[in-house]
Amino acid sequence: MTSTDKRLYLIDAYAMIFRGFHAMYKNQRFTTSGMETTAIFGFMNSLIELIRKEKPTHLAVVFDVGQASIRTNDYAEYKANRSETPEAIRFAIPYIYRILEAMHIPYLGVEGYEADDVIGTIACKAEKKDYNIFMVTPDKDFGQLVTDKIKIYKPGYKGGDIEILGIEEINAKYEIEDPKQVIDYLAMMGDASDNIPGLEGVGAKTAMKFLKEFGSIENLLENTHTLKGKMKEKVEASAERGLLSKKLATIICDAPIEFIEEQYDLDMPDFDKVKEIFDELEFRRLYENLYRAFSNKEYVEELMEVENPNDGKVETSSAPNKNGMMDMFATFEQLDQATTTKSNIEGNDHLYQHINDPKAQRILLSNLLKQKAVCFDTETTSLNELEAELIGMSFSYKKGLAYYIPISENREEAQETIELFRPFFEAEDVLKIAHNLKYDAKVLQNYNIDVKGKIFDTMIAHYLLNPDGRHGMDYLSEMYLDYKPVSIESLIGKKGKNQLTLREVDIETQTAYAAEDADVTFQLYELFAPQLAKENLEELFYNVEMPLMRVLAKIELTGVKLDNNWLAQESIDLENDLRVLESKIFELSGENFNMNSPKQLGEILFDKMQLDPKAKKTKTGQYATSEDVLQKLSSKHEIIASILEYRTLQKLKSTYVDALPSQIDKKDERVHTTFAQTVAATGRLASVNPNLQNIPIRTLRGQQIRGAFVADEGKKIISADYSQIELRLIAEISGEQNMIAAFQNNEDIHVSTAAKLFDIPLEEVTKTQRGQAKTVNFGIIYGQGAFALAEQTGLSRTEAKKMIDSYYESYPRLKEYMAEQVKKAQDQGYVQTILGRKRHLKDINSSNFVVKAHAERNAVNAPIQGSAADIIKLAMIKIDEELEAQNLQTKMLLQVHDELLFEAPIDEVGVAMSLIKKEMESAFETTVPLLVEVGVGNNWLEAH
Repeated sequence: MTSTDKRLYLIDAYAMIFRGFHAMYKNQRFTTSGMETTAIFGFMNSLIELIRKEKPTHLAVVFDVGQASIRTNDYAEYKANRSETPEAIRFAIPYIYRILEAMHIPYLGVEGYEADDVIGTIACKAEKKDYNIFMVTPDKDFGQLVTDKIKIYKPGYKGGDIEILGIEEINAKYEIEDPKQVIDYLAMMGDASDNIPGLEGVGAKTAMKFLKEFGSIENLLENTHTLKGKMKEKVEASAERGLLSKKLATIICDAPIEFIEEQYDLDMPDFDKVKEIFDELEFRRLYENLYRAFSNKEYVEELMEVENPNDGKVETSSAPNKNGMMDMFATFEQLDQATTTKSNIEGNDHLYQHINDPKAQRILLSNLLKQKAVCFDTETTSLNELEAELIGMSFSYKKGLAYYIPISENREEAQETIELFRPFFEAEDVLKIAHNLKYDAKVLQNYNIDVKGKIFDTMIAHYLLNPDGRHGMDYLSEMYLDYKPVSIESLIGKKGKNQLTLREVDIETQTAYAAEDADVTFQLYELFAPQLAKENLEELFYNVEMPLMRVLAKIELTGVKLDNNWLAQESIDLENDLRVLESKIFELSGENFNMNSPKQLGEILFDKMQLDPKAKKTKTGQYATSEDVLQKLSSKHEIIASILEYRTLQKLKSTYVDALPSQIDKKDERVHTTFAQTVAATGRLASVNPNLQNIPIRTLRGQQIRGAFVADEGKKIISADYSQIELRLIAEISGEQNMIAAFQNNEDIHVSTAAKLFDIPLEEVTKTQRGQAKTVNFGIIYGQGAFALAEQTGLSRTEAKKMIDSYYESYPRLKEYMAEQVKKAQDQGYVQTILGRKRHLKDINSSNFVVKAHAERNAVNAPIQGSAADIIKLAMIKIDEELEAQNLQTKMLLQVHDELLFEAPIDEVGVAMSLIKKEMESAFETTVPLLVEVGVGNNWLEAH
């Protein structure tokens, strides 16, 4: 990449947020629930437009963090005249952080320093590495930093044009000879916005005049004898103030922050995560604009890495796609690979062969069976494993060498070819390597082929090495091999009616694409295998994650039966409940109105019913009616409870009851979810397409949905659920003896905690006290403070803090353990679960207090949540082994975090329940007993 290509944009966050917010003063934005999103929208609109227009290669957003103590230590009144940040902007910041994370854009800040200093420091360091730097800000102070390589990028205001200010423009603006004189200009005239006093009686024109004559404030003060009258008196009287002003106005360029280039690379956003947040904020058009911002072919070439749900498996015209991602990228023009800085197939030494002849295929098979490790890959007609047909298979066991076996469309001929390779797939002594091996294994199941023996999934290997990273094959190839693989679009064209299938592409092109996948994956294996050993992750990989992958493949292929009639009736019942609630709300309010209109609801609650005389009314005349606002009013009038219940039922109906039937597979009337092993950094599994881990259970209505998950005739549903496993594990791992004793004595831990907190006997603990203790017990794991506890329990903040202090007095070892975990993370950069799963915490020593606090919470929570995930994985593997060993027909159907769901023939129920409970409770040896509650029924609701 040449110097002209290296374009670093540093955004002055608060300056841009305020600018966007005020620009939309007469066009404020609110969601349908009444949440104001003006500041978020204004900033994101500017950011996306910047990316679209300027196409930066590197980007960061810089925030002020805490007090600017570097300057307030010198001058307590610095910025003292600033008014309080508007609530809408304070509310916007966490959302902006979330969006930036989803867009893979770093946000920076250093405690004690201003954003100006961080930008100045990064700009100066980047300049030395030959970057062109653009400081995105309307702030005049930044003029002092301008050089040949560093410029101000001043965004347009209210539709105006942008300005780019270099040396020439800054010198002309202030009538100076060197941009550094901007500091003297500010020192002389002062800066009202920052409360910098300047020299008495000196304004902008006089400052410019002095600079022309004296060049600097120091030279002016040395020559005050040339001044006349009152001006001489004023300047001399305020000389000390002027020098202080220069110090305050000088942007610091050696703040404690490093410029690590790769951290600033502008990457492709995680469009799914961005969409989730934008949907919450109702930014529909802005989401479309984000797509367009990344649609330029030259720009996308560096940034694009399309990761479909099956990590690089072939998508043909018949294959589904994930949330429209492939549709969007298919509209991009074809990339010209000649311009890439990565090596590619054209300039890479390789031998890729296709083998059509059965005799030659047998020779290849014989060769494969002699190898210690072989990578294989399948090319298919669909990303849906249940309907995918094989187009071809590729094999590689040496860098640069791979073979491709085309598969006939004719099912009988296809089966014959695949049967020929059965000995390889079933060989116990050949390590079989693949990227996202579960997908290939499930496709091969369609041809009655089991992948047996030792296995190695490069996607999961990288996940263990870097759980917070991205794991797509193309991405890993570019990152670790500096090699850009052939894209599927370059073979079959853009998505649409003219797109080809892989079978329609000539055999040489098929071979190049498919064989390259196997070759690249084999090379990744050669890199990752020794790294697993070096990081002491081999046991976790080979004994937990790889066996678990086989179990998950079985679960996904089995699916779970859904009763469509139950869901249809539930939908009718919910609709009736909604109508009853609506009538009740109308009766309580005294009039009918649109329940889904926040504006009308706000007028009813605050204008008519006067539930909160202090309710703030926006300039559009609309009140905030979000859930948190209403919760605080719940004691004011019974209408609030009915409105909240209405919203809950409405979401339940649309999100689950009405949506699930469309996910039923017509062939077997079962839903087949996919369990992703490489999504949650803690080690938890994630259920996707559809997500069956999110079925709500906190309300009776939510629990009813579980009634739709049923057993086949002659069978029962078994549910097995770990009891309070995370609390048991924090007691186990921390060694907190008081908590361990409570569990060993089989006490109700929440009652036991309440008795300690309120200093009363166990039998005197009330239901309310138990509830408060439960909130504290679980809140401590997740780093909950007094403010959050007060919100949840209804206690005052003082009472909540007192309760937390009492909690640590009751369980003193817990506080020590938490401090130890944070210190351990700070020293080694990661924390571990009981099985050695690592959670890297790169921000644990961050100077950004928000980022650092988040990392500290993870340092405490990740080992607990991750250990719970490890234990249930061990249990799943052992249960699967035992079911097979005892030749039982009981099938594992679902894993919902701490719960497992099974379907068992009626005559096996007793044996299966005993086996499941035993294996779950003994999955890992602990001092604190692990307890499992097991139930049985005709459906999930009855069993749980």
